[in-house]
Amino acid sequence: MNFIRIIAVALSIGAIAPPARAADYPDHAIKMIVPFAAGGGTDVLARIIAQNLNSKWGQPVVVENQPGASGAIGTRAVMKAAPDGYTLLMASTGALMAVSAGAEGAGPFDVNKVLTPIVIGAAPPYLLVASPTLPVKTTAELISYAKEKPEGLSFGSSGVGAASHLSGVLFGSETGIKLLHVPYRGTGPGVTDLLGGRIDFMFAPGPVVQQFVQSGQLRALGVTDTQRSRFYPDVPVVADAVPGYESVGWFGLLAPPNTPPEIVKKINDAIVAAMQTQEFRDHLATLGAEPKPQTPEEFGRYINADVAKWSKLVKDNNVQLPGGK
Repeated sequence: MNFIRIIAVALSIGAIAPPARAADYPDHAIKMIVPFAAGGGTDVLARIIAQNLNSKWGQPVVVENQPGASGAIGTRAVMKAAPDGYTLLMASTGALMAVSAGAEGAGPFDVNKVLTPIVIGAAPPYLLVASPTLPVKTTAELISYAKEKPEGLSFGSSGVGAASHLSGVLFGSETGIKLLHVPYRGTGPGVTDLLGGRIDFMFAPGPVVQQFVQSGQLRALGVTDTQRSRFYPDVPVVADAVPGYESVGWFGLLAPPNTPPEIVKKINDAIVAAMQTQEFRDHLATLGAEPKPQTPEEFGRYINADVAKWSKLVKDNNVQLPGGK
């Protein structure tokens, strides 16, 4: 057998070699795609989890930001990646809504057809914060004030389709008040305009606005979970004024479709174990969140229920989401 034939045979053997076993995973660097710009909640949690996985496995976990189309660009990149566990996605409510907006076929969106859920990292609530130039101190007063304004009030968000946007749509839908949505490229610019009195209120991540609430530059009117947060114990829930209101922005880890269950379980087990440590809990506290460990199957059901809820709201209110085909 000559040298060329030896090389050909070697290449053919490599081409048909079976994929690496879960027991060998990971044996090289992992890429974790964040479909948003650096610095946001999704990015922060991705880096927390990447650090934990690196410490446990001794392999680099590289966070790569691929923003655009409200999270659809980075999410679709993972949807097309090899299902070997070496490309992961740290996604959120907004990213999955952007993908669902462009999903083909009839019937409800099923995340399991386009991605492989691994584990939810956190599901922090938002704070409803208003400019102190508004003559309101509670959610109920905000609603009453808005009803006196035929032109409506303005609210900002981190982008069309983001959880902060959908929280506002839900608020307007449940209260019947007229609202003008002002989308920004991230939470920061929106908060800047809120501080300047150029918009009236926002649903924003607590850690981003807490310092301004404490300094009196913003007013915290409500928290969007069903019960008070231990991080903001003096802030009542929005549901006190709007019965049944609930809006949380989840962050979670997913993989390409058809990723082997053994690899998915290995990643899930590692992250759930990390969630039990005080260090991980302290990191999540910076997001105003607490760990919510779930199995991959539970996380998949959670995503589908969440997308179904917001999809109905979007349809009923004629909201045009980015991220189409």
